[in-house]
Amino acid sequence: MAETDQLDTLQSVELADGVEIRLRMAGPMLRVGAYLIDFLIRALILVIVAFAIGFAGIAIGAKVAQGFILLAWFLMDWLYPVVFEAGKRGATPGKRALGLRVVQSTGSPITLGQAVVRNFLRFIDSMPLFTYGFGVTGCLASKRFQRLGDLAAGTVVIYDRMPQMPLIAMPPPIAAVPLSVGLTATETRALVLFRERAGLWSDGRRAEIADQAAVLTGDTGAGGVNRLMAMAHWVQEKRNEH
Repeated sequence: MAETDQLDTLQSVELADGVEIRLRMAGPMLRVGAYLIDFLIRALILVIVAFAIGFAGIAIGAKVAQGFILLAWFLMDWLYPVVFEAGKRGATPGKRALGLRVVQSTGSPITLGQAVVRNFLRFIDSMPLFTYGFGVTGCLASKRFQRLGDLAAGTVVIYDRMPQMPLIAMPPPIAAVPLSVGLTATETRALVLFRERAGLWSDGRRAEIADQAAVLTGDTGAGGVNRLMAMAHWVQEKRNEH
């Protein structure tokens, strides 16, 4: 693998229908920055809550007030990231500030269950002694910078401000190739759609589809793809003439 490939965080993800999208994975340093922002936000909220409960403790008692403070700390520590990441934006305020978002490995929004899994396993990622040694090691060992919680939940952290654009469509072939046999209207439309959508598929997916038309093209693999594209080009030229 070339050095530039190792440094580039832009990765292509193939979906179930063969369409590819590009996601730029967020590295551990930027994610640490987002975590620190969220930590400061939570700390500020807890200080305000502690003062409010402290004043109320005069009426409700010191032990009850202490119990409410511990409850507030628990909720902020465990549920704060879950609520935000399971929401429409898929990101905590810290991640939003740095243009990050948590998504499924396919680029889709994460579910509540995935948000729970990735954040409840943060306790293990933070070990040993809350240094996040396990989490950082996992990020650096994974091509998609996934810590243990991400691997278990099937999630990744990406740059949210980069559009998830499909691959650029393939250019038309240099020369058109006439059809060797007659096709029905449905078959002709399928041939044209293959050319129009070929740029959205990976090389393997294009070859897999083109192999189904090997009887028409007389070839398989990359050769079959090129010949099928050339035939589709010929069909479109004939349509334009009319």
